[in-house]
Amino acid sequence: MIEETSAGIVLFRKEGAKKLFLLLHYPSGHWDFVKGKMEKGETIHETAIRETKEETGITDVKFLDNFEEWIEYNFQYQGELVQKKVVFFLAETNTKDVEISHEHLDYIWMDYNTAMEKTTFDNAKTVLTRAQMLLSETL
Repeated sequence: MIEETSAGIVLFRKEGAKKLFLLLHYPSGHWDFVKGKMEKGETIHETAIRETKEETGITDVKFLDNFEEWIEYNFQYQGELVQKKVVFFLAETNTKDVEISHEHLDYIWMDYNTAMEKTTFDNAKTVLTRAQMLLSETL
C-alpha cells in the first residue's frame, strides 16, 4: 500500500455580506477544494499555498486560525491501493478571478448552501460545514 499526504485550502472571499467558497471541477467529474500532494521538504502550509497558486493562480491567501481538518480515504491507482490523508485549512482571498490549471475543467464561487449541493464527497461536505461554522462564529 502507498501512503500519501496532501494539503489543501477551503478558500473563500467576501462579496458584500456574502461569503463565497471556491470549488474546482476535477476531470473525474467531482467538485472539490484546492489540494495536492506534499513535496519533499515542504510543510503542510507551504503545500497548501503552492497548490493554491498552481491550481488557481491565487497568491493572496490569509489563513484563519483554529481550522485544520484532516480527512482520510483509499483509492486504487494503477492496481495499487493508496491510503490518502489530506489536511484542509481555511483561508480568505480578495481575488475573484481564477486561472485554473490543466488539472481542472472549471471553477465556481458559491455561497455555503449552493456549495454544499455542488460538493461531491461527504468528507468534503463535512469540511465545508466546519468551515462555515467557524466563519459564523468569527466573522
